[in-house]
Amino acid sequence: MKEYLPSRIFVSGTDTGIGKTVVSAMLMSSLDATYWKPTQSGLDEETDTQFVQRVSEVPESRIIPERYRLNEPMSPHSAADIDNVKISLNDFQLPEYDTDHLIVEGAGGLWVPINWKESMMDLILHLNIPVLLVARSTLGTLNHTLLSLEALRNRGIDIIGVVMNGPEHEENKKTIEHFGNVKVWEINDLPDINKNTLKNTFNSL
Repeated sequence: MKEYLPSRIFVSGTDTGIGKTVVSAMLMSSLDATYWKPTQSGLDEETDTQFVQRVSEVPESRIIPERYRLNEPMSPHSAADIDNVKISLNDFQLPEYDTDHLIVEGAGGLWVPINWKESMMDLILHLNIPVLLVARSTLGTLNHTLLSLEALRNRGIDIIGVVMNGPEHEENKKTIEHFGNVKVWEINDLPDINKNTLKNTFNSL
């Protein structure tokens, strides 16, 4: 997988809760990389940034603070309304980093709004970063993944590939590669998520 990865990677997904943060942690565990999640919605439990740092065991110097930290676990535009915060696309600038890679993790799926005018795809375009798309491996993934790939291409966004997360499903992998014209990697459910299991998984791809 490593040979396919550019220096800057935007980890997005076909939905929420499908493994973007695990994939981000895998990349952080395996590459000389810096991590940044531009918006975090929901602060009561461990945040994605905290999870990535904990399981990848990277020093704090390789973690960039979120630009927006919003209290409610909702879409950024709704969480920002509750917190009386105005999110502007111009507030997001690529952070400086001195590692080989920068891993940027999005919130939710591609069309999730960041405000009442712009979506996560607008943020990707603004930052000018190619996308590594994370998708579930199970029933329903074909429609969601192929629609997401079409949306990215319609906006002129470069696609690195697709990571299918979940139980192994060779037919879905072959179908997405064929109709999506894209490289697909599979990550099976991990019994324990830590630096070693993530690094071993990355090395097996």
